[in-house]
Amino acid sequence: MAARAPYQQTEAFRFGNASVDDWEGKVNAWPLDEGLIDYVDTSYGDAAGENRLYTSNVIANPMLTVNGQQVDATLITPALLSDTLHEAEEVESNVATGYHAIEFLLWGQDLNGTGAGAGQRPATDFDLANCTGGNCDRRIAYLTAATDLLISDLQDMVASWGADGASRQALLQDPQAGLSVILTGMGSLSYGELAGERMKLGLMLHDPEEEHDCFSDNTHNSHYFDQIGIRNVYTGHYRRVDGSVVSGPSVADVVAHVAPKLDAELRARLDTTVASMAVMKARAESIEAYDQMIAEGNPVGNATVQAAIDGLIDQTRSIERIVAALKLQTIQFEGSDSLDNPGAVFQ
Repeated sequence: MAARAPYQQTEAFRFGNASVDDWEGKVNAWPLDEGLIDYVDTSYGDAAGENRLYTSNVIANPMLTVNGQQVDATLITPALLSDTLHEAEEVESNVATGYHAIEFLLWGQDLNGTGAGAGQRPATDFDLANCTGGNCDRRIAYLTAATDLLISDLQDMVASWGADGASRQALLQDPQAGLSVILTGMGSLSYGELAGERMKLGLMLHDPEEEHDCFSDNTHNSHYFDQIGIRNVYTGHYRRVDGSVVSGPSVADVVAHVAPKLDAELRARLDTTVASMAVMKARAESIEAYDQMIAEGNPVGNATVQAAIDGLIDQTRSIERIVAALKLQTIQFEGSDSLDNPGAVFQ
């Protein structure tokens, strides 16, 4: 949970930066069919449309068939997870790597629906002397391999943004194009991804399976720190875990020079959304979890989430006006049916 806070603040780099967007699926892919990884409750079922590996349970089964070929999974290694199991048979929900696979291993399924409580995996699922759930040795091996792989993938991205890294160099090649990329990342995360796919969709469906961190009930923090990340990118300001601050020249400085009223408008709207997210976060930490907030028949919880969505939409409109004021190339932000075509959600 501690590791999620800094990661979420990087998501504003994703949209517009192909190198980040292509990489993101390895570390933050969601939702996932957890039956690929480990045991699941009978309520999970045994089939899901196109996913033939829906209940393959690699932890219990050292031999698998993937794309018609026998796979020896006796040794659970980072290579097995990344090269063979992740998005196996081109099914996106076959998520074998990243934060959410690790989250499932640590918490197990959240079987509470919109009731109170997160996943309740017992620690003995990793206890060789008092093993529950079976195959504790292989569960330990999977958790270790997935964690090692996540660290390696994060280190790759650190290098890509280093002084000579490919992502950094691509952004700096053309200043105008670079500004477009930065604002695309801010606007797409703010609107289509966060306000739409991660928040409004779940609120419309009142579906706890639509929350972003569904095993740990940590969704409120993921959404909050995504918004902090959007503001960080605009203001050129980041607070490290140890409390120290990294800051420097920012997009906000450029906008303040060209269109000071728009700079003030966006800063105010970013702060308003942070405040709405903070209310949601505080509610999750003291009254009810995010999956309960989006439940049907919970007007106060629903309104708390909707206020944050409204803030995200408002700040996106300001970002759009800034794009026009800077005379940047036409930018297409990510959209979502939940915002742009709500009727399609229920078809």
